[in-house]
Amino acid sequence: MTPGRRERGSAVLEAVIGAPFVILLLVTLIGAGRVANAHQIVTDAAGDAARAASEARSSPTAQVAAQRMADISMSGRGVSCAPMAVAVDTTAWHPGGSVGVTLSCTVQLADLGIPILGNTRTVTARAAAVVDIYRQQGP
Repeated sequence: MTPGRRERGSAVLEAVIGAPFVILLLVTLIGAGRVANAHQIVTDAAGDAARAASEARSSPTAQVAAQRMADISMSGRGVSCAPMAVAVDTTAWHPGGSVGVTLSCTVQLADLGIPILGNTRTVTARAAAVVDIYRQQGP
């Protein structure tokens, strides 16, 4: 037998064995990219919500403004979170103080079909904004 004849069909066998690993790697990279993208979007939305809350005239209206802006910001970027949680910290609510917003979003990964990644991943971001020192508080 010639040396080339003994290796006939080995390329097909290597492709059959290696293809599932390459596909698994690609799907894992897509999942990681989806989580990284969601993290960036949630971070931006938390910053938008904190700025909106810092422009409010009172602590209760800051809570409402932050929730509304988080909803607008997330939907404007094409991401839907189910559930999305917005927590507003107004303990330092005074001119020159700050308002903090913590935003949590659950990213769906079930459509990728990789049990290692899980079906969902929760992404959380926190942002703060300074309340203007020249802003008059109250109605």
